[in-house]
Amino acid sequence: MNLHSKSLRRWIRLAKIVPVKVRKNSPKFLTLCLFTFFLTAIYVQLTPPIRPNLATSAPPVIPLPTAIPIPASSGTSLPAISARNVFIMDRNSKAVLYHQLADSEIAPASTTKIVTALVTLENFSLDQVITITRSYPNGQNLGLEPGEKLTVEQLLYALLVQSANDAAEVLAENFIGGRTSFITAMNAKVAGLGLTHTRFTNPTGLDEPGHYSSASDLARLADAAMQNPQFAKIVATENAVIASHVVTNVNELLGKVPGVLGIKTGFTDAAGQSLVTLVDRGHPVIIVVLKSQDRFADTQKLIPWIYSNFSWITSQ
Repeated sequence: MNLHSKSLRRWIRLAKIVPVKVRKNSPKFLTLCLFTFFLTAIYVQLTPPIRPNLATSAPPVIPLPTAIPIPASSGTSLPAISARNVFIMDRNSKAVLYHQLADSEIAPASTTKIVTALVTLENFSLDQVITITRSYPNGQNLGLEPGEKLTVEQLLYALLVQSANDAAEVLAENFIGGRTSFITAMNAKVAGLGLTHTRFTNPTGLDEPGHYSSASDLARLADAAMQNPQFAKIVATENAVIASHVVTNVNELLGKVPGVLGIKTGFTDAAGQSLVTLVDRGHPVIIVVLKSQDRFADTQKLIPWIYSNFSWITSQ
């Protein structure tokens, strides 16, 4: 209330207007009507109007969604490659650029370790120290010896850079519930991602009955894994020192082919040569080649074909 309104109300109280008996149309009646009208007009003029708060009642501004560029092929033929199972996916739009026997369920070899790493990252602290209790001689390994102490982070570097089977087994055995529970968690992870052509029986990727995946599942698995910054950092590492061990990435394309950001290699007698690759030359693409006779040569042929054959178009 402003100063004028307070003064007016004080003046009205002082006037001590009381009801009086007057006759209609008499001078006193007319005087009273005019006096009442006069006071009402003054009060209306001195009282500020109530205005809506437009700042709070305005509707929120909703930004328009950003259009995702869609790859369009120019029709250039695929180069000759040795891989039997192939899947190529644009990472942003999830568009399939090429597929060949992509849903066939076959031995995935050490590409299995993508899930081994994801389950580890979701259930262990990176600085947790694990004591090695035995040696693990099967397949590619770091040469861990009983009594060695390594952090989970160091074991992940061994797992993903050098593809160490002993690191995979150590992580699985130190999971809550042990190795069997770890493998159950691996299968739960892929089921949660909607991957229907994948099942694991071990954390390493060694050939076993009932252990399989597909090119299409591995591509989608790699896409999910690369959303984890720690995973993405490790698979892009060329060399690292882990305690007394020096590890070198098995992926020969890292640091050699522009745009290659890593993922995972694999090889067993049943699987042949396997390679899951993320390459980004302005548009990130995931390439999976399985049952290959030369995984690195195949992938090196596919990368320039992808970026020369496809153009990324944004719809208006």
